[in-house]
Formats: sequence, C-alpha cells, structure tokens
Amino acid sequence: MKAAFFQRPVLEVAPELVGAELYVDGVGGVIVEVEAYHPDDRASHAFGNRRTKRNGAMFLAGGHAYVYRSYGIHWCLNLVCESDEVAAAVLVRALEPRRGLEAMRARRGSMADRLLCAGPGRLCQALGVTGEYDALPLGRPPFELRARQFEPELAVGPRIGLTKAADRPWRFGLAGSPYLSRAFAA
Repeated sequence: MKAAFFQRPVLEVAPELVGAELYVDGVGGVIVEVEAYHPDDRASHAFGNRRTKRNGAMFLAGGHAYVYRSYGIHWCLNLVCESDEVAAAVLVRALEPRRGLEAMRARRGSMADRLLCAGPGRLCQALGVTGEYDALPLGRPPFELRARQFEPELAVGPRIGLTKAADRPWRFGLAGSPYLSRAFAA
C-alpha cells in the first residue's frame, strides 16, 4: 500500500484496513480489527494537536508507523493517516495470523492461533514490534502492507478501554472473526 492510501481522512482509512494484510519482517496476516483516533478526539494522544516526544510520529505525513508503550508494558502499533498538519492514526488491534506462526509462538508462547495477535499488545509482541519501529515508513521494510482482496462484512462499535470519548463508534472489525480482541456487541 502506498503512502497516498493513508493520506486521507482517518475515518475513511480505518474501515478500509479491515481485510488488508500486514507483515513485519515477513510475519503477520490479515487485519481484523482497528480503531481510529483524530486530534479532535479527547482519547487521542494528539488531542488538540499537541505534539509531545511520545506522539511525534503522529505528526508525520500519513504512511508512517506510530508505536508507543501502553501502561508502560505493551507496545501498540498505529498507522499514521492524513497529513503532517493533522495528527491522526489507526490503532491495529488484532489480526488473523497467516505467516510466521513459528516466530509468533517463539515470542508469545504456545497458544491457540486465535490468541496470538488478539489485542494490540499481543499483536506487537507476536510481530516483534517495539519502539524502534516508531516513525518508520509503512511502504518499505520491515513493513509490508497489502490491500484487501475482498469486501469484508464490517462490524462497527465503540472503542475499547477508554474513559474519554468512549462512545464514538470508531472501532471497526471483521464481523464474526474469531481473531478479534473482543467481540462486538450485537
């Protein structure tokens, strides 16, 4: 996927990422769940378009990685969208593992495939994503993103684990996928 794909409004990009393929150093699979964040969104790290050391990658042009540590424990991978004037990103919450399952298990331990990448922290651990990947362009190694090859049935709902702007329906997922981090409300 070219940078131009990401240089569009985050709420257009996010649902179109469901069904796309994400690989990091050849390990990955099909994206099944994402969440959108925009600077007008109180839950965004860039709320009010405030730049910090932590969120600096969000201020790059769409098509870069924004990687941060959540609760000081888990790495989280976001795909920066829009322009360098609008700090927006899509958090990759879950994917269906397709390639490199041995590497994922070496990093995460032996478990059911559906749990390897179900949640942003698990996903980053399985793919080997750390803070070293922050601000890297998505259009070249170690990243490989492939456009989706099918029109998925989308599930839409509120984002997970937020206290601010928790009601916004900015979580998108592959309806019925067993690889989601959490099922969507019926």
